[in-house]
Amino acid sequence: MSHAPRIELHPVNQRVQVHVDGKLLADSTNALELRETGYPPRQYFPREDVRMDLLTLFETTAHCPFKGNTVYFSLGDKQDIAWSYVQPI
Repeated sequence: MSHAPRIELHPVNQRVQVHVDGKLLADSTNALELRETGYPPRQYFPREDVRMDLLTLFETTAHCPFKGNTVYFSLGDKQDIAWSYVQPI
């Protein structure tokens, strides 16, 4: 019996941008789409393609046994608007 992988990464073959309140937060041609069983697809951006200067490290953290330890960021009063895996598994 074969099981589909829990996590799959797929290159996004187009430019992807994220705007929040009219501000360009991310702009990348190197985004990856993560498909994880039981969750909607998510797009992940290299940090160099994200306006990290607009984000503030927030107190929320999490751990995923498949992806690693997560840190979260806020944008103004929008808490946990973005997250990052510092050392992804």
